[in-house]
Amino acid sequence: MSTTMSRTEFIALMAMLAATVALSIDAMLPALPAIGSELSPDDLNKAQLILTSFVLGMGLGTFVTGPLSDTFGRKTVMLGGTFVYIVAALVASRAQSLEVLLIARVVQGAGASGPRVVSMAVVRDLYAGRGMAQILSFIMIVFTIVPAVAPLLGSIVIDLAGWREVFYGFVVFSAISALWLALRLPETLPPERRRSFRFAALRGAVAEMFAHPVVRLSMAVQALCFGMLFGMLSSVQQIYDITFGRGDSFPLWFGGIALVAATSGVVNATLVVRLGMMFMVRSMLIAQVVFSALMVAIGVAASAGHISNDLFFGAFILWQISIFFQAGMTLGNLNAISQEPMGHIAGMAASVVGSVATVVGVAFAAPAGLMFDGTPVPLAIAIFLQAAAGLVLMRFMVRADSRLAT
Repeated sequence: MSTTMSRTEFIALMAMLAATVALSIDAMLPALPAIGSELSPDDLNKAQLILTSFVLGMGLGTFVTGPLSDTFGRKTVMLGGTFVYIVAALVASRAQSLEVLLIARVVQGAGASGPRVVSMAVVRDLYAGRGMAQILSFIMIVFTIVPAVAPLLGSIVIDLAGWREVFYGFVVFSAISALWLALRLPETLPPERRRSFRFAALRGAVAEMFAHPVVRLSMAVQALCFGMLFGMLSSVQQIYDITFGRGDSFPLWFGGIALVAATSGVVNATLVVRLGMMFMVRSMLIAQVVFSALMVAIGVAASAGHISNDLFFGAFILWQISIFFQAGMTLGNLNAISQEPMGHIAGMAASVVGSVATVVGVAFAAPAGLMFDGTPVPLAIAIFLQAAAGLVLMRFMVRADSRLAT
């Protein structure tokens, strides 16, 4: 890697840039009741749109950040996205209506797509294959640790100063990462490797990606994995509060579970070089099919009074860990699989893959959240079906490229 940064510092910076998304979502979880009471007292459920609006903006912004980075360079687009993110966070902190807050969150998500997507293109500029998967696994460690502390930090800030001050925390975090990026990371895409920002060229690159069966299938599986993760994130606070009556301790439970799940990055980084990306993804999907089926059965039994509430809660905790652990074991590998054939258009590939997987993942997650009936059973059924569909698609992926089976 032609840079003055050590490998450890590079991983830390890329992880911090990627973690902007996790922080922006999970730190808001404890704020939803307060936001609903202040800005939407007649319909408290609308506060959940704070999460989905950010993800929507991120998904839409992802379409253009990669191509822009292929034209103007990686650093320019990452720093520009961070600037948009910071401005939108400041607007959100002063919003006097839910509509203004939601618009600001969409823009904030679009800005966050810059560092999120282009950081993956930077990794692809410098690494390939299983080495890339290993780097992404280390990045995922931080990506999964951030949710461990984000709800607790958000809760502390809200208790001390109010929900609006959480957005100032976003500003400080992003300003630090932008300064680190500007001072320490050299540009990884030299001018001679850049592509002009022409519609015909972009259309051709997109067509090339969707024509490649491995890339196409990996996007579909990523969407399903994101759907499982977003579905859990959308419903988890309601489940703790309404189903189990543990809303007050939610940040602590969430943080502890995220820390346990963060070990997935270490496990994947250790095993992926020897066992392969395909094996890791397929194994986790098989496990999730089993875990989700058990969660459905336990939930039905608990509703019928055959299982105590404490045992039901313990089973849910283990299942939640499996969802978060799965994210660390699958998303980085699927990203690497989709990027491997597209190194010559890494920015565009990162954009299309990230955007499609995110937006479609939200589309999978939203119905699961709307089906909440006071128990986690509808969510467990939805995740079971998504994991099963992912397994089927993985079989087609192996047939498309037998090298993935090794």
